[in-house]
Amino acid sequence: MIPEPGDPNREVPVNETFHVQTDDELAEKKLKQIEADDQAIQTILLGLPEDIYAAQMMKGSDIGIQ
Repeated sequence: MIPEPGDPNREVPVNETFHVQTDDELAEKKLKQIEADDQAIQTILLGLPEDIYAAQMMKGSDIGIQ
């Protein structure tokens, strides 16, 4: 039987891989993004002249505070 549009009893196929992300999954994803951001900041700082790098490090261990 072919379902008619608007039929409230028709089945809607959903991929088995579809699921709602849990808080733990979202937290893990955010943590990975923070780690990647920190690594990018360090990479940028390593490319700076030594005096600028030292000045940034004197402001605090977390460059993102500024």
